[in-house]
Amino acid sequence: MGRRFNGRCGGRGFFFGLLAIVGISAATYAVMLLWNWLMPVLFHLPVISFWQAMGLFVLSRMLFGGFRFGRGRHKRPPFANPAFREKFMNMSDEERQQFRAQWKQRCGK
Repeated sequence: MGRRFNGRCGGRGFFFGLLAIVGISAATYAVMLLWNWLMPVLFHLPVISFWQAMGLFVLSRMLFGGFRFGRGRHKRPPFANPAFREKFMNMSDEERQQFRAQWKQRCGK
């Protein structure tokens, strides 16, 4: 049997995917505007298009920044947080069962 889809968790993935596309497009547009505003005047370089700006943005992220936009905090599971782990370990069996039931209800696992 597969994972049951109830629309709640899958909707978040779609929303964050759409948000990532909008964010990358906005950053690319900012790179294009800044390049076209400064570089032709200062260094007599050509004006670039949106796709050239995206290539420049990706290249600069690869060379200088990597692709982690945050501190990597969001990639850690909640159980890696010592405070959360201590709270979970101090729960009674009844509270743990209730927590697991709520988690299953949210994501359909």
